[in-house]
Amino acid sequence: MAKSVGTAEGLTGHIEVEVVESVESAPWVWIVVAVVVVVLVVLLLLSGRRRKAAQEKRDQHHRQEAAEIRKEAENRELDAREREAKAARARADAEQAQVNAARLRQEAEKHSTEAQSVREDIGQKTRRADELDPDTDTRDGGQRPDVARDADAGARDGGQRPDVARDADAEGTGRRRAGNPEEPKI
Repeated sequence: MAKSVGTAEGLTGHIEVEVVESVESAPWVWIVVAVVVVVLVVLLLLSGRRRKAAQEKRDQHHRQEAAEIRKEAENRELDAREREAKAARARADAEQAQVNAARLRQEAEKHSTEAQSVREDIGQKTRRADELDPDTDTRDGGQRPDVARDADAGARDGGQRPDVARDADAEGTGRRRAGNPEEPKI
């Protein structure tokens, strides 16, 4: 073993320092190295556990957040389905309304056709009665002048004939007689 001796001079005097150059002569160095290695291993293990615990905590938080997002998506999906069902009901209601409107138009046309047929029948019967009545002048095409005028007026006012008797008020007064709309009220 080689030793080297050195001196240091200071304020207090002269100090000798001995430096050991052999590792074999200092077992305390091995102890320090072993302690440092053990401390480093323990620190690595502890930091690994901490990292693992922190990662587990983050993963748990992410799982909870993902579950909340899925729940919200399910709720929105249910809401979308409900809105689609409402839209389908509204479309069906609209189609039903169109069918009802078409049916009512057909009924209105049928009633209008029937009314026209009744008017024509009344006109034919009136002409026949005029032909049979010796007091009626049928030289102007077979119709009485007041009937022709009433027929023209009926065509102008939407098919309502003025020669039909109507009540003017609730007491039953003010009736017009059939055949002469200009006759004074009784």
